[in-house]
Amino acid sequence: MPSRVSCPKTDLITLSVLVVVHNEERHLAECLAGLRFADEIVVLLDQCHDHSKAIACTFTDRLVEGVWPLEGERRNAGISVCRGRWIVEIDADERVDHSLAQEIRTVIASTNHDIHHIPVDHYIGDRLVRHGWGAYLGRMSYPGLFRKGAKVWGPQRVHPNVILIGNSGKSLESRLKHYIDSDISDMIHRVDRYSCLHAYDLRQKNNKERFSTNLRRFFSRFFKCYVLRRGYREGKYGFLLALFAGLYPLLSYLKATLEDE
Repeated sequence: MPSRVSCPKTDLITLSVLVVVHNEERHLAECLAGLRFADEIVVLLDQCHDHSKAIACTFTDRLVEGVWPLEGERRNAGISVCRGRWIVEIDADERVDHSLAQEIRTVIASTNHDIHHIPVDHYIGDRLVRHGWGAYLGRMSYPGLFRKGAKVWGPQRVHPNVILIGNSGKSLESRLKHYIDSDISDMIHRVDRYSCLHAYDLRQKNNKERFSTNLRRFFSRFFKCYVLRRGYREGKYGFLLALFAGLYPLLSYLKATLEDE
């Protein structure tokens, strides 16, 4: 059985790691096993109906359970209960290896900045796909290491906006491993799910976008991901990323205007 992280006194907690979870029993144990470099691990359980809670309990006693309809709300709720002066925010399908853990500790001991971006390596199955990500399908890097109070999530259902408060330092060199999709079918299902959630947000905002605007976005986002972000270097995988990046806003718009809630 893996050892649990027993939290030190609050005034000794320098670094918290936050993992926001919704039915992640497949990934959670391996994720949490790599987080023992932190002073506390906080797991927020959002409507989990699988074994995620039981798995989390074997690693930490810092669990938060509840129901949050909006992604931004639940991430802010998780940040609010972290007791560290610094927070690392990751997802259950992401992995922190030894080199990244060491670099995080080194940075927070010496930096004068409030926010540092963490570069990300995305895997589709066992295939590393490093180039061409964008348009909400995958982040090349993200502000994952920050002082408490320096990051606030917006009120969107999927891919909420982020408000950063303070100054940003240089990005870390070590990379976070993200097992984003198990295969191409998994990627297609994710685009469908995300576009449904974004369509709901558009309807809630009384969508005033135009079909022509989103049609132009298809071509501009395809070009951005395939050419500017060098998706062409990934062969057919890069083409798929650019295709889905272009389709995402168009599908979201069409679902918002053609379907009921």
